Amino acid sequence: MTLPNRALVLFSGGQDSTTCLAWALSRYETVETIGFDYRQRHAIELTMRPALLRKLRAFSSDWDRKLGEDHMIDLSLLATISDTALTRDVDIEMQANGLPNTFVPGRNLLFMTVAATVAYRRGLDVLVGGMCETDYSGYPDCRDETMKALQTTLNLGMATSLSIETPLMWIDKSATWKMAQQLGGQALVDLIREDTHTCYLGERGALHDWGYGCGHCPACELRARGYHQFSSVDT
Repeated sequence: MTLPNRALVLFSGGQDSTTCLAWALSRYETVETIGFDYRQRHAIELTMRPALLRKLRAFSSDWDRKLGEDHMIDLSLLATISDTALTRDVDIEMQANGLPNTFVPGRNLLFMTVAATVAYRRGLDVLVGGMCETDYSGYPDCRDETMKALQTTLNLGMATSLSIETPLMWIDKSATWKMAQQLGGQALVDLIREDTHTCYLGERGALHDWGYGCGHCPACELRARGYHQFSSVDT
């Protein structure tokens, strides 16, 4: 069933956000997208976005009709004020606080706040993000309680009634691949495999069965393991 709500999807050009965009297009009447350039080391993901949006439009006349404006926001200040493996050319490793140094403090909080500001201006009432705490790297700003608290804070601070939807929150990467298949068939699975980017190191040399990537960073390991679990069940 298509809901009358107007959604803004945080769309990076990666597997999770592309799946979330397909989910929103299958659910809401109007869908816009927003992306953030924070001088991420894997900036290749941003170059994938325009082609992905064009290809998603081609999936059906319904998706083409629903998919509206794309917003690209410069958040380079994140790279200026942070010191992480996603914004610096350093090895990926665990920190003393138990979090990987790929964690960019405040990133999702800032993303959602900026998205809420754009949604306010555009008259959109749902924010959709690919946060997940089932199969992830332990980032505290991906937790369900963080998103619920942020929704309350944003609505109090802006006198709005925005809702934050996180369709991947309670599923693992295998189920994320399965969701894509349910939403767009094998064609969407193939699009995500070949045209999205997840690798933290920005590697797009060889095409693996699960997609492009270095194969050993945390993002690649999660994506590959999920794909192989999905494939073994699906066959």
